[in-house]
Amino acid sequence: MGLRNRRALVTGAAAGLAAGVAAELARDGFAHVAITHRRTSPNATLAAIEAAGATASAYRIDFRDDAVAVEHELDGAVRRDGPFDTLVHGVGPLVVGRFEGAGIDDYHEAFDGNVRSAVLAARAVLPAMRAASFGRIVLFAMLGSAQTRPFRNLSLYAAAKSAVVTFARVLALEEASKNITVNVVAPGDIREKTISREEARRRTASNPRGRPGSYEDVADAVRFFVAAERDFITGSVLEVTGGLQTAAERS
Repeated sequence: MGLRNRRALVTGAAAGLAAGVAAELARDGFAHVAITHRRTSPNATLAAIEAAGATASAYRIDFRDDAVAVEHELDGAVRRDGPFDTLVHGVGPLVVGRFEGAGIDDYHEAFDGNVRSAVLAARAVLPAMRAASFGRIVLFAMLGSAQTRPFRNLSLYAAAKSAVVTFARVLALEEASKNITVNVVAPGDIREKTISREEARRRTASNPRGRPGSYEDVADAVRFFVAAERDFITGSVLEVTGGLQTAAERS
């Protein structure tokens, strides 16, 4: 399948790491990149996608809304700009705080925003992928999600991201025979979401590599997983952390 025929849906891509990933897919030669956004204007990401040579579209979808409403919006995106052979699910709100102070709204923010959103996004794109016998799905976790590694003040968020990994691995098993891969990228402590790798190399950070991560580092992992020839790697988790393994290594 030539890149000029490929179409990607990148959720949560008005800003942050997903915005950089969306533009990188366009630079790689994807024909169309659709994005979703919630409150932030998508115009900057759309301009970057188009400047890279792809057509672009944006859909306002709040993945924490009623599930039926979210499915309706996603189905509309698929009808208008699909079928999508690639899904990069960048939606996943960070929920920080000790469990003793967490309420049910925090639970819904973590699990609806991370786990349910991944389920709904996958449900929207999978029928066309199955029909075409080709698909690439990339979800996002966090450092340690694959091992359920604990981090203070992240009880709900870490649990949700570990659930995303389990969902991805089971889905990978179920869809593998249809040439659909499902993989996970787990970024480390990347606080500045828009800096380039070149700029990151001029800075220092408290991780083993000694520099902060960049959107390009994360995009490289995504590009690896979504390549058409990458049909034998599925159910994998790729950590993009600069060697960071535990919170203690930041000190």
